[in-house]
Amino acid sequence: MSIPFIRSLKDAVLFVALANLAYFGVEFGIAVSIHSVSLFADSIDFLEDASVNLLILLGLAWPARWRARLGMVLAALLLVPSMATLWTAWGKFGALSVPDPNLLSIAGLGALAVNVICAFALVRFRHRQGSLTKAAFLSARNDAYANIAIILAALLTLRMHSFWPDLVVGLGIAIINAHAALEVWQAARKEHLDAAP
Repeated sequence: MSIPFIRSLKDAVLFVALANLAYFGVEFGIAVSIHSVSLFADSIDFLEDASVNLLILLGLAWPARWRARLGMVLAALLLVPSMATLWTAWGKFGALSVPDPNLLSIAGLGALAVNVICAFALVRFRHRQGSLTKAAFLSARNDAYANIAIILAALLTLRMHSFWPDLVVGLGIAIINAHAALEVWQAARKEHLDAAP
């Protein structure tokens, strides 16, 4: 499957950046209104993905060594949602509210749709430009997995009427992002060493 208007890596990265920025606003608003750790984690991840893809767009024309350095910066950026999630999860213990499972599932389904479309936009470019496109593709792919977990958390929340499924999924998203940061860092480090004179 391909998206007709995406003919180049630049088109794909710009599309993904704009889609992530748009859905960040939607999901963040819902997360705040229903006090959801998992949606907060995912919304911050959408903002981070928009930033990463805009940086990738800028870095595509750079020489290999500079792209590798940018890859290392992107790896550090991938950790931001993990840290924000840990902070939010800590605060959740002070206010043990149960998020609305209906809004949680609707937001999760919307996020899944956005991330699957973004992954399809990037899939054919994932082996080009090294760590940069790897960062973009891994972000979209991992986010789709996280969105499935959010939908499952919504179903469990509906059944159990507990804040735990939301909290556990939020922390799981933080772990996925930390692992992706490590993968991008390793790829960027290898590129940096390979590009050394």
